[in-house]
Amino acid sequence: MLDTVLYLLTLLAGIFAGFLGALLGIGGGVIIVPALSIYVGLPIHSAIAISIVAVTATGTTGAARYIKQNLVDIKLGIFLEMMTVIGVMIGVFLALRISGSILYILFACLLFSLSFTHLVTVRKEERKLIRREYGKVLRKTGLELKGEYYDESLKIRVPYYVTGYIKGSLLSFLAGMGSGLLGIGGGVFKVAAMNLLMNVPLKVAVATSKFMISITAATGSLLYYLSGTTPLPFVAPCALGTMIGVIMGTKIMNKVRSRYLKILLFLLTFYLGFSMLEKGLNGI
Repeated sequence: MLDTVLYLLTLLAGIFAGFLGALLGIGGGVIIVPALSIYVGLPIHSAIAISIVAVTATGTTGAARYIKQNLVDIKLGIFLEMMTVIGVMIGVFLALRISGSILYILFACLLFSLSFTHLVTVRKEERKLIRREYGKVLRKTGLELKGEYYDESLKIRVPYYVTGYIKGSLLSFLAGMGSGLLGIGGGVFKVAAMNLLMNVPLKVAVATSKFMISITAATGSLLYYLSGTTPLPFVAPCALGTMIGVIMGTKIMNKVRSRYLKILLFLLTFYLGFSMLEKGLNGI
């Protein structure tokens, strides 16, 4: 009976994580890990291993559905993913050489900055969509990435032209480094890099982030499985839950006003920043 309750809690945690992950372009580990470790009572390493598998499920399921909706910029995702992978490798190398407390505080400051930037650009996002400002070519670049999608909430087609490659690459690099150093998910950084620095509409940034997550999480889940730390009985309900949540989230994401997605991103990044700041200060 107890096992049934625990499996049900795992399923519900997966559904919520998958749903929120589909809306905001994150993996969902920030929800799954504490839920499994605090409420289900699993060891933290086991919770992380299950989370990685579940994130793979959210990434592949969400990416496939967003590709069908023509929301994923595959070329941009592959370009930024290269910088993320480099950041991960350097982050893992530095993990044992730099004080964890200092790193938590530094990343907390970055998250707070991104959080308030999302908040102050709530109105600007929809204004740029309606005025087609995302499609204006401000300066010619070498890659010339561009695209278009149909916004179901505003009932308009939105063209966009990607800029800010260097700044976006640097933030993607930091996302990878944070993953390697601190084990954090990089979804919030990737969405911010594309939307705030690279002139990519928020919904395309969310969908492309899911595509990128599906690439990196698959590798991580395989490594955790080979290490023997993945409790398989809990994997199935969590992965199933995340897939259900992703299907629900991908159905409504493009119908939700971008301003509400921005507000959710503000709340999420502020929460993550506060959590990291608390960990950093406690470790000093």
